[in-house]
Amino acid sequence: MIMTVNTLAIIGTGIMGMGIAQIAAQAGIQVLLFDAKAGAAEQGRQSLQTMLEKLAAKGKFTDEQLQSTLTNLTVIEDLTQIVKAELVIEAIIENLEIKQQLFKQLESIVSAETILATNTSSLAVTTIASDCAHPERVAGFHFFNPVPLMKIVEVIPGISTRASVVETLKELAKRMGHLGVVAKDTPGFIVNHGGRAYGTEALKILGEGVASFEDIDRILREGAGFRMGPFELLDLTGIDVSHPVMESIYNQFYHEDRYRPHPLTRQMLMGKKLGRKVGEGFYQYKDGQKLTANTSKSSLFEASFSKTRSDAAITSVWIGADLAEDKQQLVDYLNYKDVTIDDNDKPNPDSLVLLAIYGEDTTNAAIRYQVNPKQAVAIDMLTDLSKHRTLMPSIVTQDNFVAQAYALFGKSSDEGSNVAVDATLITESTGFVAQRVIAMVINLGCDIAMQGIASSEDIDNAVKLGLGYPYGPISWGNELGSQRILLILERIYGLTGDQRYRPSLWLQRRAKLGISLFTQQSHY
Repeated sequence: MIMTVNTLAIIGTGIMGMGIAQIAAQAGIQVLLFDAKAGAAEQGRQSLQTMLEKLAAKGKFTDEQLQSTLTNLTVIEDLTQIVKAELVIEAIIENLEIKQQLFKQLESIVSAETILATNTSSLAVTTIASDCAHPERVAGFHFFNPVPLMKIVEVIPGISTRASVVETLKELAKRMGHLGVVAKDTPGFIVNHGGRAYGTEALKILGEGVASFEDIDRILREGAGFRMGPFELLDLTGIDVSHPVMESIYNQFYHEDRYRPHPLTRQMLMGKKLGRKVGEGFYQYKDGQKLTANTSKSSLFEASFSKTRSDAAITSVWIGADLAEDKQQLVDYLNYKDVTIDDNDKPNPDSLVLLAIYGEDTTNAAIRYQVNPKQAVAIDMLTDLSKHRTLMPSIVTQDNFVAQAYALFGKSSDEGSNVAVDATLITESTGFVAQRVIAMVINLGCDIAMQGIASSEDIDNAVKLGLGYPYGPISWGNELGSQRILLILERIYGLTGDQRYRPSLWLQRRAKLGISLFTQQSHY
């Protein structure tokens, strides 16, 4: 039976606690604010009032809405005053022992029907509830910062939690303007679990020397559509926050290769290069603004490009493509550029060999296509060519062919276009930067579904809303084509033997059947 929550108590009035308090009060719920630190709850309320008054002055709230919200916020000095609350939400320090002690104390105060919820982001709900007399009323209610803007909340039942508690919290989330998604009580729940692929794969690509961190960020922002590059995001979050989470989830899953951290962030943590908060991480910052020191291979090539323009005279281009639609897109582009296409079975010795490949490096692709790797440059067709292009020569590609490819696809190539389109040169990689990162994001989302941690729809919504990705991982796989994602992973796994790239069975079965990645088991 779903309970109607009219009064809730917030224990801990920091940024997260006050964010939850704000959306609850705006929804017409009476909110009791308590903090163990004397004066902290009143300070939190005053800070929130100041912020809301500024928003009201900008027309974001009416005076009536402002006053109603503030009326619904009550500071209490004695924890026993929470007795009338139907729900208590804990938003204190991420320390298991302290949370367990608090929950035992709460049980001694509230009624038997009161729901106890934790906003933990990393601790097991079952463990937090393990010392409670009534663990069946304890659940996770995990919001994201900033709470009013991040319209997602994870509802996490512990091993003993009643179904009615879960439904009550989902309904409450909806009432407060958020989407409640249900997750199993597993490390990282949905969002922190699903976010493991983005940063860890980017770090691995950087560690292999495939591209600079600036180039990796640029490819994933401009070409793949992420709001922030992974290294910009690591700097924003802080290495002191991100690296321990990487290690924690990796260890909690007993060293599952898909979650493997990278030694670089451990080294940066020890060296106190924590990111924006200290003025230096991957990037350097002054007065909170990122300073750009360009170390990208493409920029270095661009700087010397004027000296190599004579080498960029294109005789003809031979195309090798894994997918027919990619070949047609390249043919159309070359025709638009008025470039001669070499349509012989084998390329002429002076033709640029352009390879549109998936999950492979240029050397192996050249051998597979039986062409001279000295003429070969691969191009990533997974991303939108109208926004960014990624080019990958082989380790033996001659400079004149690299120059030709850059002349065709570099930012100066589309004259007359209103939008400048950059091209990035990377060194050889089994799969391009975007292919590797996107395939890993999708594969991990599929594996979360395979583990039954949440429904595929909830996984998709939680990752998109919680992490700001262009798509949820499941819908992204459908958008790009699950067969194409499977091909990338199978080739990388086959070439490297690294278990982190093994395709999820959820992905494999649906890709091979040609059905949506949202498809559930039809029986049982």
